[in-house]
Amino acid sequence: MTKKLNKNEDISSTAAKKKIEKNFETLIFIDTNIFLDFYRIRNNVSIKYLNEIIDHEELIITSNQVEMEFKKNRQSAIRESIFETAKKPVIGISYPAIVSDHESLEKIKNSKKDIEIEQSKIKETIEQILKKPNEYDRVYISLEKIFKTSRKINLSRNDERRFEIRDLASKRFTLGYPPRKKDDNSIGDAINWEWIINCAIGEDKNIIIVTRDGDYGTIDKENCYLNDWLLEEFKDRVGDKKNIRLTDKLSEAFKWVKIPVTSDMIEEEQKIINMNNAWDYMNARRMQEDVSNVRNLINNSSWDSFLIDRMSKDQLPSWTERLNMERLPVNENLLDFLSHPLRDKPLSRSDHKKE
Repeated sequence: MTKKLNKNEDISSTAAKKKIEKNFETLIFIDTNIFLDFYRIRNNVSIKYLNEIIDHEELIITSNQVEMEFKKNRQSAIRESIFETAKKPVIGISYPAIVSDHESLEKIKNSKKDIEIEQSKIKETIEQILKKPNEYDRVYISLEKIFKTSRKINLSRNDERRFEIRDLASKRFTLGYPPRKKDDNSIGDAINWEWIINCAIGEDKNIIIVTRDGDYGTIDKENCYLNDWLLEEFKDRVGDKKNIRLTDKLSEAFKWVKIPVTSDMIEEEQKIINMNNAWDYMNARRMQEDVSNVRNLINNSSWDSFLIDRMSKDQLPSWTERLNMERLPVNENLLDFLSHPLRDKPLSRSDHKKE
C-alpha cells in the first residue's frame, strides 16, 4: 500500500532547528529544468536539495511562470521512471534438461515472483505520484510550499505586478531580445528575465541564475557564460555595483551563498549533468546523420527525371516524389530544352497558386 505524505509535516531536515536570520547579498533564480531534474536524481538527494531551498526560501526567486512550466512537464519527467520500472526482470533463462531438478532453479523461480511483486508495488507508487501529486509526490509538495508562499520575490498569480512584467516581456520578445529559444512562440523566458531584473532592483541584490539550457548564455563542461546582451542589460538597469552569474549546478550556487552542500549532492548532480550532455550529444549525432542522409538522397538522385516530368507536365513535383524517383536514362532532347527558358507561355491559374 502506497503511503501518503503528510502535507502539514515539515519536509525539511533542518526544520526542527531554530532559524537564524541571515543577510544574504545574493538571490538565486532556479530554472524549471533544474526542478524537473529532481525526479531524475537518485538516493533521496533531491530531497536534500529541496530541504535547503525551503530553509532558504527568502533568497529563491520564483514565479507563476516557473510553476506552470514545472507542472506542465512534471508528468513527462516521471514517465521516464515508469518506463524503467515497467521493464521485466531478465530471469527467464532456459536451462538444460539435465539440471531441471536442481534446487537452485526453484529458488530462481521464487525470486522472479518476488521481484515482480516488489516491482509492481514500485509502479503502483509511481502511478499514485502521477495521479495525486499533492498527497504522494514529495518533490511536488516541497515546491508547492515555495510557489504558494507569499514573498516579495515570488511573482504569484494574484500579484498585480505580473501585468507590468508581462508587458515588458511581450515588448522584448517582439524586439527579438534574449533570453529566448530558436523559433520560440512563447514569452516565458522573457517573463522570467524581467522578473529577475525587478527583484534585483527592488531588493538591491546580486543574482545567480541556475539553468541547464542555453537560453541565458553558453554552457560548457568547465564554465558558463551569460549572454553578452543580458549582461550589458543587467548592468544598465540594475547598476554596475551588482553582479550576475550563470551556472548549471545548483550545488555551485549554494556554495557561493554559503548554503551547506554534501558530497553526495554534488556527485548526483554531476551524474545528471553528464547524462543530459550524453543525451544532447546523441540527439545531435542523429540530426547530423539525418542531414547527411538527405544530402545523399539529393546527390544520388537524377535531375533527368525531374526535367522529363517538367517538360511533360509543366509543373514541379514535391520533394518527396522527387527523392523517390528512379534514375532514368538521359534524353538527348533535354539539351535543346535546357537552352530555352523553362517557361515559354504565361503562368496558368494553377501555376500562380504554386508560386
